[in-house]
Formats: sequence, C-alpha cells, structure tokens
Amino acid sequence: MVQQKSVRLRPVAKALVDSLRQFLTPAVWKQGHQALGRHRHGLRWDIQPLVLVLAVSAWCCGDSQPERFEAARAVCVLCRPKQRRPGQTTQGFQKALARLPMVVLRALAAGVRQRLAALLDLTLDGFMPLGCDGTRLTCPRSEELERFLCVANKKNSAPSVWLTAVVHLRTGVPWCWWLGKGHANERWHLQKMIPWLPALTLLVADAGYLGYELMALLQQRVSFLIRGCSKAPLYTTKLVKLAAFREGECLYWPQEWQQKGAPPLRVRVLHLRKKKGHARGQDVWLITNVLDPKRLSWEQASKYYRWRWENEGFFRTYKRTLKKMKLESRTVALLHREAEGNMLALQLLLAMGALAQRGQATPPSSPRRLLLEVRQEIRAASPKGRRRSFGRRVREALRERRPRTSQKTKRPWPTREPHQAPKAPRFLKLTKALKAVLDQVNYAYD
Repeated sequence: MVQQKSVRLRPVAKALVDSLRQFLTPAVWKQGHQALGRHRHGLRWDIQPLVLVLAVSAWCCGDSQPERFEAARAVCVLCRPKQRRPGQTTQGFQKALARLPMVVLRALAAGVRQRLAALLDLTLDGFMPLGCDGTRLTCPRSEELERFLCVANKKNSAPSVWLTAVVHLRTGVPWCWWLGKGHANERWHLQKMIPWLPALTLLVADAGYLGYELMALLQQRVSFLIRGCSKAPLYTTKLVKLAAFREGECLYWPQEWQQKGAPPLRVRVLHLRKKKGHARGQDVWLITNVLDPKRLSWEQASKYYRWRWENEGFFRTYKRTLKKMKLESRTVALLHREAEGNMLALQLLLAMGALAQRGQATPPSSPRRLLLEVRQEIRAASPKGRRRSFGRRVREALRERRPRTSQKTKRPWPTREPHQAPKAPRFLKLTKALKAVLDQVNYAYD
C-alpha cells in the first residue's frame, strides 16, 4: 500500500540540480551502491556520475554521442562540484557503462518509485490508476544485434526490442517498465512487473492483455480494468441481450482452463456505448474484478479508460520528443543500458513537472515544454545569469487544453495495418455440465 509521508520540499527549485536532488537522494544512490556489491571491482567510473551522464545525455541536443556526452558531463560536474570529475572521452564512458550491472539501474529505478510515492499524491477515488501498454523500438543493423535480437515483425527487418511500460494515468509519469526482444509477449512482461505494483493499483489496459493466467495473478494483488473482446468467453446463468446490457457480473472461464480444472474468475462487465450523433467511436466493453459498483462506478470506469490514452502519449514522448525512435547502441550490453537510461531520464523529466504542479488544479505538464526548459538550463553557462528560477518556469510548462475536432491519426501509416476495434465479448449460458463442475469445486454462482 502506498502511504503518503510528510516530506520536506524546497518551495521552488532554483536550478535543475536542485530539482534532480528531490528524486535522486542519497538514500537512492545508496540503494544503487548496495546493488553493485561485489561487481564494484573493475568499474573505474563511480555509479553517480555514470548514471547522471547516461540520463542527462537523453535530454541534450546534438547530432552525435560526443556532443551530448560533453553537455551531460558538464551537468554532472555541476551536480558534484566537490567530488572527483568524470572521464573526458565518450569511448571511456561507453566502456564503463557496458560494465555496469543492470541490477544497479533497476535498484535506482526502484528508489525513484519510492520517491514518487512519497512526493506525489498518486491516488484518486481510493485507486492508483495505472495504464499498461507496449511498443517496439528499432535498433541498428550491427552483426551482434542481428545475431541476438531476432526479426520481430517483417522479413529482413531491422532488429528491435519491445518496451512495456506502466504509466500513471493522471500525471503521465512512468511507474515501471520491462524490456525484451522485439517478439516478446507484453502480457509476460506485465507478469514480471506485478510485484512492483502498489496494492491500491487499478490497472487499465487494452484487449491485448486479456488472459486467464494474467488476470488470475492480478486478481490476487491489484484491481484491473481491461477492455473485452470476442475472444473473451463470459458465462452467465441466463441469456444476455447485447443491445440492452449495461453492466453485470459474469464468469470468465476459457475452455482451455476448464479442461485444466481451474476455477472461473468472477468479473464485472461494463458496456460503454458511443455517444449518439457522433460519427466516430465504437462501443467499448470493459472487464474488471471490482464487483462493487459503489467502489468503481460506471462513470469512473469510463473516465479511467479514456485516460488510458496517456500511455500512447507517453510512447510518443519517448520516440518523438526525445527522438528515440531508433536506439543508437550497437552491442547488446550498451543497448539495454541505453534503453534503461532513456526511461529513467523520461521518468525524471515528467516527475519534475508533476512535482511542480503538486496541489494545483491545472492541466498536466507538457513534455515538450519541460524538455525545452531543461535544455535551456543545460545551455546556461552560470546559474547567476538566470532571471527566473527553474522551478517557476517548470510550473508554467503546461499542456494546451483545447477540444479535439480532428482524428487522432492524421494519415494512414505506410507500413501499418489499419486499426480494427475489438468486437463485443461472447456471452454464453452455463450448461448443466458446467454447473456440475462448479458444484464439484464448491464454487458459488448466482
């Protein structure tokens, strides 16, 4: 359970360094050093400058890695003015980064999650709304990557990795993430991240996350709200008319798991109809394990699923705003660390914006404007020449809130198939044979 603690904050962060120290505290760095453990031998760079340069380089402008490295190194020196300065060459930095164990980056990400829970109020209506989705990232055609990363989508395509991210739906800040090969199963990725989800989580996902095994694991720990489709068999005691159905309890019980002797999952199904007079839009069927309508009302479920678009916006920020449509590293070791560093940098960037808007009824921060303010801070030669503090400028970097009049997709993508909305789930009536099976396992049904 996420508990809000009274944390002392600076009224306004005067510089980028002060804002970073709100999340990368000495306790967080201590977790990274503890995770390093016996792997410390042979690592010439210390963890702190290595991770700072890795994260800040994702924010910097520049057409080449040496350009971004120089700017990130300067920020690292400002963050650590009285300590040993980092190395001066890009090649030395990459060699040190390749030796850094991945457990160190994951330990630092866990520490930042703890800071997010302590600094920000992430709950709403008794839930912590989190969305989960995935995307594919293209990699260079190096010999090593083509050998270890198989082709995922089309023949002779470039190697790729799959990134699955869990994002807070109200602030847009990523909570956790998992990396795998380009053909990886995002449901398996979510299973790996279940221990990182707080107890108050309401996980919102699309129809790709429907599955008995995943939903059974989620039901033991958190609440979920997943879009239904025609592949979801739902059993009821009487026939259901789709046109008149609004919400009700059903049993989710795929035939494969019936044969294995697994009990059904009791779920609640909600039918969200598109508004009359709207040419666009589709009916949406949602499946949740929150059975009490007072705990999760029909209106709340509709609102949370609309917020799921924050996941798509997050990946657009990762690929377009940070310009990480294609990763740059040409070895497996550096590729994993580059992707982890990019995610950590984006998490810190959005967290700084969310912290600046803390306690204010304003729109969420604009990732693009936040990045511009950070780049302006990096380019500043001396903090004495700034007219306004960094925190005040971040507080004003808000999104535009205007009514949408056009489609979300401006034009058909050349290599992408048109999106087809999922169809309604299949409602089946419980037969006498299935009722007998339920009686054998002492399962109470209506």
